[in-house]
Amino acid sequence: MEITEEYIDRVKGLIEEKDADTVKALLIDLHPADIAELCNDLDSEEARFVYRLLDNETAADVLVEMDEDVRKEFLEILPSETIAKRFVDYMDTDDAVDLIRELDEEKQEEILSHIEDIEQAGDIVDLLKYDEDTAGGLMGTEMVTVNENWSMPECLKEMRLQAEKLDEIYYVYVIDDEDRLQGVFPLKKMITSPSVSKVKHVMKKDPISVHVDTSIDEVVQVIEKYDLVAVPVIDSIGRLVGQITVDDVMDEVREQSERDYQLASGLSQDVETDDNVMRQTSARLPWLLIGMLGGIGNSMILGNFDTTFAAHPEMALYIPLIGGTGGNVGTQSSAIIVQGLANSSLEAKDTFKQIAKESVVAAINATIISLLVYIYNFIRFGATATVTYSVSISLFAVVMFASIFGTLVPMTLEKLKVDPAIATGPFISITNDIIGMMLYMGITVLLS
Repeated sequence: MEITEEYIDRVKGLIEEKDADTVKALLIDLHPADIAELCNDLDSEEARFVYRLLDNETAADVLVEMDEDVRKEFLEILPSETIAKRFVDYMDTDDAVDLIRELDEEKQEEILSHIEDIEQAGDIVDLLKYDEDTAGGLMGTEMVTVNENWSMPECLKEMRLQAEKLDEIYYVYVIDDEDRLQGVFPLKKMITSPSVSKVKHVMKKDPISVHVDTSIDEVVQVIEKYDLVAVPVIDSIGRLVGQITVDDVMDEVREQSERDYQLASGLSQDVETDDNVMRQTSARLPWLLIGMLGGIGNSMILGNFDTTFAAHPEMALYIPLIGGTGGNVGTQSSAIIVQGLANSSLEAKDTFKQIAKESVVAAINATIISLLVYIYNFIRFGATATVTYSVSISLFAVVMFASIFGTLVPMTLEKLKVDPAIATGPFISITNDIIGMMLYMGITVLLS
């Protein structure tokens, strides 16, 4: 269902009138994601009114779907005991960990002390120890496991017991007596195998798995490469400790894409449209200041060539062309490299090979662009004008430099373990702009 402005206004009006029955009737057929979207547009007290009308499982699902900033603001007004018994007790461990991580350490401890299921509380404490950017920090502990030595009837009985506690079953994992991952049990074998067969004789051995310290980027690549809906997570001695499902990965991919897009756009931190003025300003200002310094640097370069401009005033007409072309080419090159590094189609060790390839592409593009500009200037200024040659030669040089620079920088950042997405932003444009002006002025002086 689409949550329209009219719908939100109607709910707000009913909340103001304290008409709980009508609000509950409106919510009853909504998906938790739709209720979360509605709560994102309500203030904390209005959202609290809505939550009182939901059953515990739905309330927990809605909280998981809410916008992170809205959720944090909402949780801050709730007692720790309410958060534990109303929400955390009804969440999967990975969702509970994500929620608890958003709170300060004191409130985390209070919530954990109020969780009734000691086993769940222990799992959450264990998961909180992992870095949130690793498989251990993303995984959940809810899954179905069977012992390799069980017979089919034993296996079926245990699977039924475990399945009662789960919302979804993706795979059934096979472990040994020391909890080490041995294989995956195909459900089809439950039907086709004789009842006397042991699990280890029918399981699929050597399943794809990831280590607790594996980065989220690598987890995404594994799931994508092998078309998995979930991947088991093992510790340093091969024990099965959790699984990561594709829906968790998709959330991380979306968040990473948003971060990279903002970084490439010149934002120094994650911001949302509803963030306050100070946060949005602090996110934008750093790169704007750097851009300002780049502009001042450009003006200083151009100021040293006042006699050249006096002799060839038409040169000023092409300053935007030189700067803009260099910035565009550099951003194109770096964007392609960053994308290749992200999807593993390109590795940092291929730097020189990629530079050679990019140089060929750049030479073709530079030749075409320079030739077109030469023809235009030849018609406009004639064959003897310095600008006819200097602009075309400068464009060729700028395109070549920007392509190679735009390739080299993200590859180097990848080797240094720095996010290469920064290379697709203002950094490339500013650098190419300054270098472009230096090349343009230098070549013009040489030809004068």
